[in-house]
Formats: sequence, structure tokens, C-alpha cells
Amino acid sequence: MLRHLAREPTNPSRVVVLGAGGFVGAAVCRRLATANIDVLPLARSDLDLLAPDATEKLKACLRPGDAVVAAAARAPCRDLDMLIENIVMARTIIAAIKGAPISHLVNISSDAVYADEPVPLTEETPAAPSTLHGVMHLAREIAFQSETTAPLAILRPTLLYGLNDPHNGYGPNRFCRSAAAGEDIVLFGAGEERRDHVLIDDLAEIVVRVLTRRSVGSLNVATGEVHSFRAIADLVAQASPQRVAIRESSRNGPMPHKGYRPFDISAALAAFPDFDYVKLPAGIRRVQERTER
Repeated sequence: MLRHLAREPTNPSRVVVLGAGGFVGAAVCRRLATANIDVLPLARSDLDLLAPDATEKLKACLRPGDAVVAAAARAPCRDLDMLIENIVMARTIIAAIKGAPISHLVNISSDAVYADEPVPLTEETPAAPSTLHGVMHLAREIAFQSETTAPLAILRPTLLYGLNDPHNGYGPNRFCRSAAAGEDIVLFGAGEERRDHVLIDDLAEIVVRVLTRRSVGSLNVATGEVHSFRAIADLVAQASPQRVAIRESSRNGPMPHKGYRPFDISAALAAFPDFDYVKLPAGIRRVQERTER
């Protein structure tokens, strides 16, 4: 659960964003800029967290009172080598901030830390990952919790979509790109599995709210609504200015998460009662408009 250390929103003196060149980090940097919050974006080209001298370089970048957003990761984590690299990156971050009096640490984790459940997931759901990706995120969460003393917030977003997704993830991102290119939207099976989808802009907004309230604890970032991939494809096709066909295909394996992954977002509503997630139809239109430019 999330609780706020600051009674009223107060901008941090500066925010250091690790992974600023990635999908999440770049969105956070853009939102910080619009909020007129001083930000130091550090992408891999600025600081390779796997380099032997990365700890000292990161330590040299940090100033007393900085807030740090840890959005740097090799993801999705698919094998043991990637798992080890992600742990090394976390070790670098921890070693650097141990030598710097930062004011706040925000770790971008994932809902992959949870096992599959037939009921809506909450922040109280036990972490029991069944994939290397989930194991990686849970290991990093535990490392930050046990090895750092700065106030720590852990955000666990579910499936993210938005214009600059580098992975062309199955769902709104891929479907919008296919439609913009005049290609068929291809579903896995009949697209019957139901998932929660979050616009990247909403995650960035929540990160900024967490920073300005110096929030601590954990929070799932999910809308509380599930949609089948077939329904998402229909929304994309209906909003496309050109005719788009939707095709089903054979599955190569079982449906991820047994085809259903809902969330109870009571904790998010309690933490930020004035915040509303962008509804999926509106989010898809936003992505399509930007994709077609």
C-alpha cells in the first residue's frame, strides 16, 4: 500500500531518471518537464549501468536531496543472462545511492511479480512470480528494500501501451501500427484473453504524483478494467481511417496468465482520489492520431 510522507504536493529539488532513453523513462522525463521539475535524464548512452566504473560515475551525478527514478532495466527478461544483468544494474544503483543522501527512490517494477489468480489482484496479493521477468523484478524490489535507506516507492504497472513502445508489444501498440501501415491485425487465437492496459502517459503522471508526495510503499498501476484483445482490435479498426481486417491465428502455447488478469485499484483511488485513468478507447485514439502523423 502507498502512503504519503508529504501532506501537500511539493516538487523535489531535482529528479534523476535512470533509463531515460527507454519507454517508461522517456515518458517520465516528458511529464517532469511539463511540471517544471528539474530533471537529470540518464540514458544508457550517458551511463551504462553494466560498466565496471558505473557506480562511481552515477555517484558523481547525484546531489544531496535528489530523488531517483529507477526505470533502467533490460526487459522483458527472457533468460538467465538478462536476469544477471538486471541484478548487476540494481547493484550499481544501490552502491551509488548508498554514498549519496538522496531524498526519495521510485522503482519501476511490474505486475509480473504476482502469480496468476482468478480474482482481482491487489497490493496485498503475495508475490509469487512464475517467469524470469517476474523473478527479476521481485529480486530488484527486495534488493532496494533491504539495501537502501531512502524512502522507497515501488510501482507495479501492468501492460503499458503508447506511441514510443520499442517492443511493438501485442495489443494496442502493435494493432495501431498495423492499422496505420494498412496491414491486417493478427490475433493470437481468437484474441479472447482479457487484460488490463495502461497508457504510458498515465504511468508517468502517477510517477510524478508519487515524487511530489514523497510516497512510500507499493502501488499497482492498472485501470481496473479488462478488455479482450479482440475487443481492442475492434476499437483500433473502428477508429482507423482506412479499412482494416482482423485475422485469427493458431496459438503456439497456452494463453498468458490463463487468459484473465484483473486488478482491484482501491489503493490507487485512495492514494490519488482526483486521478482518472485514460479509458482504453480514448487512449487508442490518442495513439492512433500520433501514429498516423
